[in-house]
Amino acid sequence: MKGEEVTLEIESGMDVLEVNKQLAHKNMELLREHNVKAIDIMGSIGAGKTSLIEKLVQALKHKYRIAVFKGDLTTTIDAERIGRHGVKVVTINTGLECHLDANVVARAVERISLQDIDLLIIENVGNLICPAEFPLGTEKRVVVVSVTEGPYMVVKHPFTFMTADVTVINKKDLAEIMKVDTEQLKKQAKNIKPNMKVAVTNALTGEGVEELIKALEL
Repeated sequence: MKGEEVTLEIESGMDVLEVNKQLAHKNMELLREHNVKAIDIMGSIGAGKTSLIEKLVQALKHKYRIAVFKGDLTTTIDAERIGRHGVKVVTINTGLECHLDANVVARAVERISLQDIDLLIIENVGNLICPAEFPLGTEKRVVVVSVTEGPYMVVKHPFTFMTADVTVINKKDLAEIMKVDTEQLKKQAKNIKPNMKVAVTNALTGEGVEELIKALEL
């Protein structure tokens, strides 16, 4: 299934962040009005966001009617991967922009029928910095890091983790090889945000995905 494409147009104005915040609030109100749960998934390129979404879709598609927005610079490769699982996918190609914003998400929402879905999963552009400043109007935000990114990814990006509700530590099967302590990463995330929920996963096998689903209250 090939995703539909939406081209990003940046809002102009004196305060882009404030404009985005207002639009995000409108998105949230619209989604709540239609009883749609929405999740923004952030993380670096290669952290395993798409693989996690595939496993979430497989685990939840019999419980929820799901749509996925896939943020990417140019391609539809990952959107096609997700679409093979039988859910509606909208590709949001941003060109040179390193994040999604509330404006483009609002326009992507126009491509689907909110009456026909219960759960919207948004995969942000692969970047651990830019997306943090641009809430999209989702009920929850997830940040994904992998052990292959080293032992300091959490402490180096505290603002990103402050904006998240759930942290996913992915590729747990490689932790020993990479000499990364997943318990230490969990501790670092909770030091930044004490009420942070943390799931440790292997997105390829699905290990830990049930823990993530529980953390997301799905």
